[in-house]
Amino acid sequence: MAPTPRTRVKVGEREVILTRMPAPPADARSCLAEVLEVERVGDDGVILSVRPELPMLDVRASRFFMLRHEDGRSPAIPRPFSLYRQRGTELEFLIKVMGRGSQALAASRTGEKLRLIGPLGNGWPTLDGDGPMWVMLAGGVGSAPFYLAIEQALKGMDGKKRCKKDQIAYLFGAAREGLLYDIDAFRSLGVKVFTATDDGSDGMKGNVIQLLESLWAKGTLPRECRLLACGPERMLEAAERLAHEKHLECWLSLETLMGCGVGICNGCPVPTRPDGPIGKWPNAKCCVEGPVFSTREIALAHY
Repeated sequence: MAPTPRTRVKVGEREVILTRMPAPPADARSCLAEVLEVERVGDDGVILSVRPELPMLDVRASRFFMLRHEDGRSPAIPRPFSLYRQRGTELEFLIKVMGRGSQALAASRTGEKLRLIGPLGNGWPTLDGDGPMWVMLAGGVGSAPFYLAIEQALKGMDGKKRCKKDQIAYLFGAAREGLLYDIDAFRSLGVKVFTATDDGSDGMKGNVIQLLESLWAKGTLPRECRLLACGPERMLEAAERLAHEKHLECWLSLETLMGCGVGICNGCPVPTRPDGPIGKWPNAKCCVEGPVFSTREIALAHY
């Protein structure tokens, strides 16, 4: 995450540091995007493919876009969605169909236009191949920011050493098999893939945190690793606790509700860790300082 800009000024005999609030990223823009395809995945998901009217440079995994129809079908406030895949000029979004906003997007027809705002927020750290294994923990539609992350890690980013396939483990948990969205696509990437379901219909019976602990106990995965997690809040709290107990580096991509997506409405506060690098403010804005935070920066869990 880029450091917050600071300015030193003199107030009498004292020097005071003024901290400007984080602003939307410089590469964000608002434009129309043409719907190319809506593909059904799993029991209640779709992959929405669009082509923006303005060109998009390569987008770091776990950054997001605000999407809505402008003909009255969508709510007035757009909904945030992590970028799932980027194919040249095409963007893909993995969407769990729930309320009015996601229902409207899932009902999109080829050739229609959507309002697209982004890319917004900060994504995953650079996934390099020089340190411990990267272990990715996905819960349900929290799988959305991981496909692109794996692709970018295998290709290499920011001049860092690219990851080999055996340096990445992807652990996907869901209530049942039909909610392991697009799981075969993840398996086709060639990294280590493990699944867990609450009902035992695919993989281990249990949740994704229990799956990780089981793989550690069996020696299948090394206990020294770097964690990335995205999913329901209780899962993220559990991942934070685990990282704290095991002294592991860990980053969380939050699914916090957002209003504007650009830091104006203050509707997505995240409690910061007072002794952490952004602890001078009691809350961070998820939309501009996140959605990815290190567990050194924020405090979701209580322990």
